[in-house]
Amino acid sequence: MRSEPDAQPTQVLSFVGVYDADGSLRGELAYWFGARLGRRHCALCDITHGIVREREDWRQVRDELGVPFATVHRDEASPDVLAVVRDGLPAVVAVTAAGVAALLGPSELSVCAGSPLAMVEALRGAVDRGGLTAAWQVPDTP
Repeated sequence: MRSEPDAQPTQVLSFVGVYDADGSLRGELAYWFGARLGRRHCALCDITHGIVREREDWRQVRDELGVPFATVHRDEASPDVLAVVRDGLPAVVAVTAAGVAALLGPSELSVCAGSPLAMVEALRGAVDRGGLTAAWQVPDTP
């Protein structure tokens, strides 16, 4: 992983959310059907997506956050991200100049109950507890 010049090791450069699903067409379809039948669940998907596409309220919160936030499927995640989250998916990690730090796991994301704003509040707490800093902006309520 590259670090930003002059970046503080504890400064969050970006967040990465990792879905508990594969990004291939087959993986997407398997998740979609499994979710509809009650056999699959990804709390991060609940926060970022509706039945078919990305939620508008999620896009607004993400775009106003002040820290880049990318989402990837488990088969698209980098090795350093996967090493930190292990089997605890879905998850959100922080990328810093010093490396990757786990922030939210499946239980913390489930508590958000599909709310992007609740996830931002959970992220704020996790960043503080982890001794990290982030250039937060307060998103407007969608």
